[in-house]
Amino acid sequence: MKQVIWSAAMLSMFSAMLSASVVFAQAETPRIDQRQANQERRIDQGIASGQLNEREATRLNNRQDHINNLEDKAKSDGVVTKKERARIRHAQDRTSRHIARQKHDRQQR
Repeated sequence: MKQVIWSAAMLSMFSAMLSASVVFAQAETPRIDQRQANQERRIDQGIASGQLNEREATRLNNRQDHINNLEDKAKSDGVVTKKERARIRHAQDRTSRHIARQKHDRQQR
């Protein structure tokens, strides 16, 4: 009987520690996420309207993947520092400029 109680107590303690670590490991970045969604939408709109050809869209999507990797790496320790946010913001600024340039150049599909 003692063994059953002891194992139940250990199991509940382990699950509490696991849930606390999962909550701690998820850093919140709503602005970064929203901006990523906006940029992906701009790329999709450019493809649909013919402003972006396939090669341009692929390059821009690769840039988006790079930013997602930067964000994942920054979140890996559970805290996104100001320096990490600045680096991500800079990459997003560059990507935004590239999207605008590619959408407004003379190339067609």
